[in-house]
Amino acid sequence: MSVKIRLQRHGSKKRPFYFIVAASTTAPRDGKFIEKLGTYNPLTVPATIRINRERSLHWLDQGAQPTNTCRRILSFKGVLYLKHLMRGVSLGLFDNQTALEKFESWNGEHEELVARREEAHRKQKADKRHETMKESVRRVEEKNLAKAAEAETAADAAENSEG
Repeated sequence: MSVKIRLQRHGSKKRPFYFIVAASTTAPRDGKFIEKLGTYNPLTVPATIRINRERSLHWLDQGAQPTNTCRRILSFKGVLYLKHLMRGVSLGLFDNQTALEKFESWNGEHEELVARREEAHRKQKADKRHETMKESVRRVEEKNLAKAAEAETAADAAENSEG
């Protein structure tokens, strides 16, 4: 039986939420699966990904083939890098402790990068909100000035017609 690591869709219409599962290649997309490895929510910014690294690594070592999207998710979370490091350990290039140190170093840098991107996104969103509020205030002021000008013109016209 060949196994794939793939997404299983949940959630309502136009509100997707996915389970990351190990499933037989013959099973339907949302059907029977062998093991749930994590979740993926693409609606949040940034997308929320929760994954069990150990079990994902286990299935990759057993020969499970990830789909393209799952490959990107596993790469983003470092599972494929960890697999690469474990292969180096099995070939005798370095010991297990060194591999874990390399992974922890990479993971720390990666988490920092993700946090910077998230902060930049929040800042951009706040700036956009601030600009929108400034634009709204400017429009209200223009309307008030236009109304005041109309009232002044009407008052002038009334004075001229009386005098």
